[in-house]
Amino acid sequence: MDRVRELASKKAAVIFTKSSCCMCYSINTLFYELGASPAIHELDKDTYGREMERALRGLGCDPSVPAVFIGGRFVGSSKDVISLHVDGSLKQMLIDAKAIWF
Repeated sequence: MDRVRELASKKAAVIFTKSSCCMCYSINTLFYELGASPAIHELDKDTYGREMERALRGLGCDPSVPAVFIGGRFVGSSKDVISLHVDGSLKQMLIDAKAIWF
């Protein structure tokens, strides 16, 4: 859990993913299209990936990826991020966290 929190707090936008996950790719693309450059941590390529995946599940992220943090705060998985985008609040969250500037 400590490693997840440490990594999640290093950048304004952080996404934990797996390289083979299509929803992870979609969320990453959404962030780039909004002008953010998130830190991407691919759990299947990280030595501590399984441990971090368990920690993410402990935070309530099921499935464990994608797990999105904005401003060091856990936002949720793909369905949560898409809901925030549809209602217009995702962009404002990214602006408030200084992940994008407008």
